[in-house]
Amino acid sequence: MIGIKTQLLKGKPVANAIKSKLSTEIKRLAAQDIIPSLAVVLVGDDPASTVYVRSKQKAFENLDCYSETFRLPAETSESELLELLLLLNVDPKFHGILVQLPLPKHIDSKKILLTISPDKDVDGFHPINLGNLLEGSPTFVPCTPNGIIQILKYYNVPVSGRHAVIVGRSNIVGKPMFALLCQKFEKGNASVTICHTGTPDITNFTKQADIIIAAAGIPHLITGDMISEGVDIIDVGINRVDDDSIKGYHLVGDVQFDSVTGIANSVTPVPGGVGPMTITMLLVNTIQSAKNSLT
Repeated sequence: MIGIKTQLLKGKPVANAIKSKLSTEIKRLAAQDIIPSLAVVLVGDDPASTVYVRSKQKAFENLDCYSETFRLPAETSESELLELLLLLNVDPKFHGILVQLPLPKHIDSKKILLTISPDKDVDGFHPINLGNLLEGSPTFVPCTPNGIIQILKYYNVPVSGRHAVIVGRSNIVGKPMFALLCQKFEKGNASVTICHTGTPDITNFTKQADIIIAAAGIPHLITGDMISEGVDIIDVGINRVDDDSIKGYHLVGDVQFDSVTGIANSVTPVPGGVGPMTITMLLVNTIQSAKNSLT
């Protein structure tokens, strides 16, 4: 144990600061008879998805925004879902559309995401929006990566000129995170490495890292012996581990928290780190879409 006092990068204070600023924008829109509105499409009854959708609706209501959930049975056909999305694309009531993933196996998620209008794609997953991000002129930035950037800003974690190592290459976190960190943005201009399941020795890269973004979805993948003193760690993982508690499980990150404490300069806790930021950035994107509708 090296004995550094590791700073906890909690998401709630960041989210609250952003929501405070959003309240002013929401009031300005309300004065023009515009209420930022989100259409959430939930297919099936996946328990985790149901809880997450409920959290989104509550967050929108707390800020005097509107969120409506379209609940469809698990046996809904792909064509029926596509038909609903085409209707939502042209419905002026909604500024954002979000299809909750994962979808049932008989539905092609890629086809669904391509159908959502890029102008209402507040998740930032449409190829046009991802392309704009990669080009350096983002419209809607995917919520979790954007939330990570806001955490880095709030806690004044330096990024420019540092080596950022991303563990995980998903379209939801890893790839857009790369696009953000390598740009000449306020919190960017880093040298970025992406590691994944095809990387023979991840430790070789995490040992070199000044910043680690752990987003592999593997419990306790990153341990204290894989990092160097003074690294800043963002743990994106939210993994259920079975136990003997009443709930039957507890949540852990991709980082073995206890083993990196005292070595890392800072780390996000799980839960309570990146999690609160994702819904907050969904609000940000929906409000931005509402403002775009005025032009």
